[in-house]
Amino acid sequence: MMEFFKKLFKPQKKTAGGEARASTMAVMPEEIYESANLELQDVIAPSALKIESKSINLGEKIARTFFIISYPRFLTDNWFSPIINLDKVFDIAIFVHPIDTSLMLRQFQKKVAEVQSQINVRETKGMVRDPMLDTAYQDLEGLRDNLIQAQEKMFDVGVYITIYADNDMELFKIENEIKSILESRLIYIKPALFQQEEGFKSVIPIETDLLGIHQKLNSEPLSSIFPFISSDLTSDKGILYGINRHNSSMVIFDRFSLENYNSVTFAKSGSGKSYATKLEILRSLMFDTDVIVIDPEREYEFLAEAVGGRYFNISLSSDHHINPFDLPAPREDETAEDVLRSNIINLVGLLRLMLGGLTPEEDSMVDRAISETYAMKDITPDSDFSNIEPPLLSDFEMVLSGMDGSDSVVQRLVKYTRGSWATFLNRPSNVDINKKFVVFSVRDMEDELKPVAMYIIMHYIWTEVRKNLKKRLLVVDEAWWMMKSEDTASFLYSIAKRGRKYYLGLSTITQDAADFMKSPYGVPIITNSSIQLLLKQSPTTIDLLQKTFNLTDEEKYLLLESNVGEGIFFAGLKHVAIKIISSYTEDQIITSDPSQILSNKKAKQEQEAAETAGATGQVAEKQ
Repeated sequence: MMEFFKKLFKPQKKTAGGEARASTMAVMPEEIYESANLELQDVIAPSALKIESKSINLGEKIARTFFIISYPRFLTDNWFSPIINLDKVFDIAIFVHPIDTSLMLRQFQKKVAEVQSQINVRETKGMVRDPMLDTAYQDLEGLRDNLIQAQEKMFDVGVYITIYADNDMELFKIENEIKSILESRLIYIKPALFQQEEGFKSVIPIETDLLGIHQKLNSEPLSSIFPFISSDLTSDKGILYGINRHNSSMVIFDRFSLENYNSVTFAKSGSGKSYATKLEILRSLMFDTDVIVIDPEREYEFLAEAVGGRYFNISLSSDHHINPFDLPAPREDETAEDVLRSNIINLVGLLRLMLGGLTPEEDSMVDRAISETYAMKDITPDSDFSNIEPPLLSDFEMVLSGMDGSDSVVQRLVKYTRGSWATFLNRPSNVDINKKFVVFSVRDMEDELKPVAMYIIMHYIWTEVRKNLKKRLLVVDEAWWMMKSEDTASFLYSIAKRGRKYYLGLSTITQDAADFMKSPYGVPIITNSSIQLLLKQSPTTIDLLQKTFNLTDEEKYLLLESNVGEGIFFAGLKHVAIKIISSYTEDQIITSDPSQILSNKKAKQEQEAAETAGATGQVAEKQ
């Protein structure tokens, strides 16, 4: 590659007529056509090249090269990172030329003598002590000691920056932005006046320092330039989440490599949160991860169909039912008593949600009634209930109605056992999630029952997850429905805390950050999530998110100004600005854009009509 660039930008030569021309640039179209030999440098070379005193015109682009001329006394770590992470087009070259230590020691000896002489002259004349001379003397002596002890080395360092723009105004803005960032750190740059050609050739990767403008730096300040501090999340394994907007590197990460496997996604409506989630699901399935989705808006139906998964539509008129009294078989590290007690606690929370709250007396009564309902089916802490058919909600109602003071609770429970909502809850379970990808849709469920439905589905999933250990991802879309009730929010939080033990990652997605944060379990769920994805935000919630995620003002404005599919990706202690990208095939499977969905359906119908017409024609020909 270096030889190619050297050939592309090699020095000018004299023609027979005495005219100077660049060997590559001077090839005329007629000569290329006649020779029929179009090389790569002819393809990528700019259409025109104009060298001016302060810039170079490269076809439709303007380039300007700068060099650093001055550094402060101290350089802090990562001082160069704001430049590296600028969302601009530029090239940087750093040339480091080692200096012989013995030569530097001789120069230091002479310089120390000069400074010491100036100090002595001022003392002889009775002048006031000059702090600058004293500081220079101390620095020189300290550096000389380090050089003698081989603790430091000296280098001639040249740092050159070439910026690109479409016009002079844009070039001026980029120049001022870079200057202001560096000058705030007492680092000053200048354009390479009448040396723009040499500057441009010094920055391109041909290992040639034609500018030769250097500053002497010892090892410690030189190390503050390296490496280029640009946050990245590119690991050896995992799935592609998107592209780093700062340096165009790939954001590849494995959620199952962190201390927990949970994630949260916050974004305003239409900013691409479901698109990003479906993309992660599609790629996770390729790495042997089972995925279960709770879908409130029927957005994952086509994806389930495309990957051969199962789709359950949970509603009052649905043929799919889940019995909340189902019990998992105890694991090796559990007892039957542990499983039964845990399920009773969850059922009390469910009934509290279904019945609009319970008084302490009613709570105790319901707890006792659940235990007696299980006992009626010979399900006790001492029994093996793995093959026993669990009770139904109507069995619970029968037990409860026989207790004193239960009239109010029974009256509220009737609508779930014999009323209009009986078809939803009072049936044996008939769903099977033994597939790589499973979706539970609650779109057609009445809004009043959605939190109850999501709670029951999550409880059923949790029961199945605990049966056998397998790498799984549970996606809860529009999780703010779960945060409306303390019981549902508490159950979601318990899964976030306990999921790791069962190799389960919880992905929580919501567009209503304010409602999510109002819950006492909102921030704890975020705290227990190693991955956070923030896409485009609304001005009404950005201040809350800035406080929660400790965002800088620049990151805050980035989220406000992001386009669809852009935002900030947090993983562990790192975070980067991300852009979600997909292939054409992936986009066709996961898109949520209504216009694109209609277009795809129309194209599919036309294709089916054409195939039908073709088949009909073939039959007619045979006849």
